[in-house]
Formats: sequence, structure tokens, C-alpha cells
Amino acid sequence: MVTTKKTTTEKKPATKTTRKPKVVKEAVSETPVVHAEKTHAEKTPASTAVGQVNLAEGKYAWAVGRRKTSVANVRLFKGKGKSTVNKKEIAVYFGNKALTEQAFKPLQLSGLENQVYVYVNVSGGGINSQSQAVAHGIATALAKHNTEFRKVLKKNGLLTRDSRMKERKKPGLKRARRGPQWAKR
Repeated sequence: MVTTKKTTTEKKPATKTTRKPKVVKEAVSETPVVHAEKTHAEKTPASTAVGQVNLAEGKYAWAVGRRKTSVANVRLFKGKGKSTVNKKEIAVYFGNKALTEQAFKPLQLSGLENQVYVYVNVSGGGINSQSQAVAHGIATALAKHNTEFRKVLKKNGLLTRDSRMKERKKPGLKRARRGPQWAKR
């Protein structure tokens, strides 16, 4: 009879391996660094693009912005003028500071708030939808005119058309999908 010798292998207990953090050496500048309190412009997201709008006098950048059933035709002019929506001043038309800021977010992100003004004709939908349509139109006009702004505007989701809208009513139904109530007797 042949006897075989059993060999046992001992398993080592699992230990967590920790990696050493990478040490990044910063470049030492010869000038001392002065930390000052940030201004309002510096508190905006770090991804703001600063560029120029090269429009001749009387020329404008044009685009269409859409959201739900709202359509905004936007003309972007260089200079200091009053921005209007449907021939009313923008703050008067929207009547709400949040909606006004929402409409002008593309200009804020591109750093052109005080360099350009807009003339907008908007129709359809509600006031919130119209504000988003105006923002989409301004962003599209900026991106068409100067490609430097495209990256920042795309990252903040202002160039993407929000295509969600109410589904149409179907025949034989009360609404788009709601059927008539069923009664047994």
C-alpha cells in the first residue's frame, strides 16, 4: 500500500493594502501670494469663459431657442442697450428675478453681461418655459457666433434643447393615456 503525504497550504489572512498618496509639488513662484477676498465675479463657477463678441454696428447674431411649446427668436447685439422681450423690458416681462436670471444665465457664464444686449420675440407655453427658451436661444446665438463659448455653455446644459412636452390626446381616451372609467353595471 502506498501512502501519500498530504501537504497543507496555509492561507495568509487578507490584509488591506493602502496606497501612498501622490505628492504633487507645486511650482514655487518668486512673487508672494496674496489671498484676497473673492469678488462677485470670481465666485461664479470656475468654468466661465471670457471672450469677445465681434459684431459690427447694427449687425446681430440670431438664433432660435425652444422649450416645450415655447419658441424664442433671439437677436444678440453688441453694445450697451436695454434687453427686451416682446417689446417690454426683460425684468418687467418676466416679473420675477429668478426667471430673469435663468434667461440671462448664458451671458453670465460667458462673461458678456455688460457687453451685449438682446432683443427677443417669444411665444407659446408658460412664463417658465419661455424663460428657458430665451436662455436656449441666447446660448445658441453665442455658440454660433464665437466657438470659445461652446464648451462652457454645453457643460452647463444650455445648448441642449429640452424636448419634453405634453403628449397629445388620443382618440377614444380622456387624455393622452387615461382611458374612460369602466363600470361593471
